[in-house]
Amino acid sequence: MDLIIWRHAHAGDPLDDPVADMARPLSSKGERQAVRVADWLNKHLTDSTRVLVSPALRAQQTARALGRAFKTVEALSPAHGVDDLLAAARFPRSREAVLVVGHNPTLGLALARLLEAADTTQPWVIKKGSVWWLRTRDREGGDQVTLHAVIGPDNA
Repeated sequence: MDLIIWRHAHAGDPLDDPVADMARPLSSKGERQAVRVADWLNKHLTDSTRVLVSPALRAQQTARALGRAFKTVEALSPAHGVDDLLAAARFPRSREAVLVVGHNPTLGLALARLLEAADTTQPWVIKKGSVWWLRTRDREGGDQVTLHAVIGPDNA
């Protein structure tokens, strides 16, 4: 299974009110980042890739840059955690690749867990707009997760 994690593009500073923060849009910088990364993704994703997106406006706008159909999933909102993300993606048993557009710290915590970091309680830093592409293979003794690619918004 391929699990592609895409942190929403730049949207300025978080707001203290969680409800208002859900409506925070991409900045003009974020719009440019989303388009660059979406162009790269569209060159590498299969047509059957499932795209799952947080309901937050900034994540929705990031995903729209792909020009593909996507599903809005409440379990990917900032209030949810790693287990919710993995369940939504049907990780590691999905038959198709899954692209998740979401938020830190959940995405960074998911990467720390899946790539077996020494400390899985601290989220990895994921630059806004970046993509981390993981590939899971069924190996004797269990699933093996490898890092396939990391693309930043400035080098897509």
